[in-house]
Amino acid sequence: MHYLYTSLKVLAVLALAALAAGCAGDLKEKENLAAAAGFKVITPTKPEQAALLKSLPANKVTQVKQDGKVYYVLPDLANNQAWVGGPKQYQSYQQLRLARQISNDNLEAAAMNQQASMNWGAWGGWGGWGPGPGWY
Repeated sequence: MHYLYTSLKVLAVLALAALAAGCAGDLKEKENLAAAAGFKVITPTKPEQAALLKSLPANKVTQVKQDGKVYYVLPDLANNQAWVGGPKQYQSYQQLRLARQISNDNLEAAAMNQQASMNWGAWGGWGGWGPGPGWY
């Protein structure tokens, strides 16, 4: 029983580590897209700016209105900075995200087509019972 409990704890820690790594990779991808779209990196210089940065949802582009202008902000709380762009940069960011999604979908479809084109059915398969006699 103790072995099972320890195994479950190790599995939970590994799952949390994988989740954290996946989220960090997602932020890095968004930062790369923001940079390609023309967003600029800014670092808060005043306490009010730092408080605003911390109040924004993490890992999400948020619309912020300041002095009658619209800005789009992607906070990077770990590095105490933010990626900031205007409406044109945000439109470019959205187009790049869509292009990346289409590219990923095409890559998945190509992998599935490759699997299907291997024609594994020609080998006859084993049915539901596993390999026949003589395969052991």
